[in-house]
Amino acid sequence: MEAGRMELHLKIRQVWSFSLCLCACIAMCESFRYSVPEEKKSGFLVANVLNDLRVDAKELSARRARLVSKSSKQYFQLDPHSGDVTVKDKIDRESLCGQNEPCVLLSEIVLEKPLQLHRIEVQIEDVNDNSPKFSKNQFIFEISEQTPVDIRFPLEKAQDSDKGENAVQNYTLSPNEHFRLDVKSHSDGSKYAELVLEKPLDREENPQISLILSAVDGGIPKRTGTVQILIDVLDANDNLPQFPQSEYKVKLKENSPLDTLVTKVEATDKDLGSYAQITYSFSQVPENVVRSFKLNKRSGELTTAGTIDYEENTNYEMNIRATDGGGLSAYCKVIVEIEDENDNAPEITITSITSPLPEDSPPETVVALFSVTDVDSGDSGRTACTTEVNLPFVLKPTENNYYQLVTQQPLDREKASEYNITITAMDRGSPRLTSTRILHVQISDVNDNPPVFEKPFYEMQLRENNIPGLLINSVHAVDLDTAQNAKVTYSLLPGKVNDGPTTSYISINSETGNLYAIRSLDYEEVQDFQVTVRAVDSGSPPLSSEVPIRVQVVDENDNAPFILYPLQNGTSPSNDLVPRGAETGYLVTKVVAVDRDSAQNSWLSYQLLKATEPGLFTVGAQNGEVTTLRPVSNRDSFKQNLIVVVRDNGHPPQSTSATLRILLVDGFSDPYLKSVALPKEETVEEENPSLTMYLIICLAAISSIFLFSVVAFVVIKLQKREKFIGTYNSAANFPVGPDSQENSADSGAGSLSQAYNYEVCLAGGSLNSEFRFLRPLFPVFSVEPPNTQRQFSNDTGGRCWCEDMRLRRMKNNKNCSTKIIHQAAKMIRG
Repeated sequence: MEAGRMELHLKIRQVWSFSLCLCACIAMCESFRYSVPEEKKSGFLVANVLNDLRVDAKELSARRARLVSKSSKQYFQLDPHSGDVTVKDKIDRESLCGQNEPCVLLSEIVLEKPLQLHRIEVQIEDVNDNSPKFSKNQFIFEISEQTPVDIRFPLEKAQDSDKGENAVQNYTLSPNEHFRLDVKSHSDGSKYAELVLEKPLDREENPQISLILSAVDGGIPKRTGTVQILIDVLDANDNLPQFPQSEYKVKLKENSPLDTLVTKVEATDKDLGSYAQITYSFSQVPENVVRSFKLNKRSGELTTAGTIDYEENTNYEMNIRATDGGGLSAYCKVIVEIEDENDNAPEITITSITSPLPEDSPPETVVALFSVTDVDSGDSGRTACTTEVNLPFVLKPTENNYYQLVTQQPLDREKASEYNITITAMDRGSPRLTSTRILHVQISDVNDNPPVFEKPFYEMQLRENNIPGLLINSVHAVDLDTAQNAKVTYSLLPGKVNDGPTTSYISINSETGNLYAIRSLDYEEVQDFQVTVRAVDSGSPPLSSEVPIRVQVVDENDNAPFILYPLQNGTSPSNDLVPRGAETGYLVTKVVAVDRDSAQNSWLSYQLLKATEPGLFTVGAQNGEVTTLRPVSNRDSFKQNLIVVVRDNGHPPQSTSATLRILLVDGFSDPYLKSVALPKEETVEEENPSLTMYLIICLAAISSIFLFSVVAFVVIKLQKREKFIGTYNSAANFPVGPDSQENSADSGAGSLSQAYNYEVCLAGGSLNSEFRFLRPLFPVFSVEPPNTQRQFSNDTGGRCWCEDMRLRRMKNNKNCSTKIIHQAAKMIRG
């Protein structure tokens, strides 16, 4: 029994071991190493990974290969079609890694189907792109003239951001007789120089010495940095300050507050007075030391002045100079080691995520792959990762701090269409720090719901005479699915309207469901029609539904009433006879009209617009019957003209007019009607209107010629006044206006401001015929009855009708010439 349990336990361990190995193979397959010089431009080829990955370009593209950087910035890019890894942005090794060696950028190539990770390490090679630099442009040394030979003066190191052979390799000193340069190496291989006094100084001979110190790196081409050294020779001071130890080592925790005491250095001097007064200062220290620490020049206390970050610098080295009052100096070195604190939370980096995730995905499907890193050291850099409970997902750890998020239960989009999964990473430092990352995973649907219209039946209205292309209304169908499965398109099913295809009357926008009228509709032809719309989703296989739509055409008042009787076809209308003596309410005739519109647009009303005798006839507003309002008398005109307006009840209303001719007779026999003759005045009204227009034009032309002739004649008369007065004395028998004598003495030649009266005689009956149309234009003309006519002599051509008219009076003229008057009358008759 016990042996069986052990055998079963052994098999379970083998299965778990196999699963862990399989996950490890999926997460990380192989690592590749490449190198690239810094400062290369974008697009520089680093390597081609096809051979290393053992795939061809087609498979690389099909598996959606991509390059994921382990840092916050992407420095390289992968061409999935060729397999070339190229530089994306120019890389500066000094800003990226500083003085750390080697400078390596980590990236990963992710391949899908199946999921594989390949680690890529790209070492950034240094190039000689930085020149050596000193912290100052000038160094000043104060050296006593009693300083013994072979005394050494440490010089500040030149800072070069480059590494290796490209860093500072040598120092040179300008030629002089007092000093030489001794170049040495630190334990880390860096070079530094010391100034060695070879010949005693004499302040009286040379109180100041100027030297040029040059730092040369080993790059190709070489780069050089220089600094001026000024040596002030001091007077006698024979004792140097002394430090109790040449090197101090202290430890300091990172993130220490400002003004934290690091250490205190003390130097002593056996001299007395001012030569024993010692001041402390930094000597040839890099910028990061000056930025992070400060030194009390009196007490020698070294305190913090800035933020101390272990991840930025793990240790600091600085030279401190002690100078007495005589200018003599001694030097010591302080080494500060930084102790790490748990001040960085873990960082979660998402490598791959599958979203949306099909709802029919099987268990153990990889949803996301991510890594957790912590830049702290020791336990502060060790991390653990957890996620929420009661989710259909679970975390599985793999090698190199990688985790997989996999499904553990079936998914149902109808219950939950998306998940916000919170990933929590925690380190083991004290105190423990955590960080979270939310993964948004959408669940995709399968096409299991057909489109559903908002209504089971649609009724729409469209006014007739619509503009082609007018929007009628819209239909809308909703699909509970998402994405393509919920994308609905609309179409019209085949059908007929008035023996024509449905598509010739109406169309539908396949995307929006908007229905448009293809052409202008006429209510009198089509009152309504029915179409069927189908909604189809874009799933596979597609699902559809249909809905009927009834479109009603709304009538517009677009037809005017049409007169059936009496006919209004432009020919000579018929005359209706009414006997004289007809009583009130006598039915004369009936106006019959119809309207093609419907409803209130076809309701007609009749109105008498104009009549020869306004109070004689009336028209029924509803039936159009023309009846008499009073008895017909013998005084009423023989011929009566009526204009009847027929209006419909639309908005706006439309109307049509009908003209009726009514003859008032004593009897209805044909011989009597033939013998009836219209009065002369009525005959004139029936004349052709175009003839009247021609007569008006001719009269205007004749009047203009007449006036011109009168003016010309008067001018001639003024020139020959004496002769014409004797010739036309017979003109005095024409009456002259009363104001002619009063204004005869007016001065100003050619003045036409005054007028004479004269009489124009026309042949009898001429005013009733040719010039009857002039009555509205010349209201001063009046036709006298025959018993009021005047008799004139035979030279006037018989009886004449005379009217008083005015002519412009000419200067010094007392009477108008009879000849002029006769000529004017003749022209008017002509």
